[in-house]
Amino acid sequence: MDLSFNRFDVDAEPVAMPPDLAVLMVGIAARQAASPTAAAQAEFVRATPDPRLFAPVDGAFNGATAHAIEAWNKS
Repeated sequence: MDLSFNRFDVDAEPVAMPPDLAVLMVGIAARQAASPTAAAQAEFVRATPDPRLFAPVDGAFNGATAHAIEAWNKS
């Protein structure tokens, strides 16, 4: 799941919003950015993942299930 914010679209034209709506949206964005989920996502993006996670020994994330499906397809 990607929780990063969308980047500003350079080709988009700015639109004036009512001040109350703008303040409300800034408050919501600030609360979302300070949430535990956002903090966990930020740590995940900064950290270097263990390469073994992307190259499992069995060649599948669940080797036993992969072997069962393969055997089932052969029968």
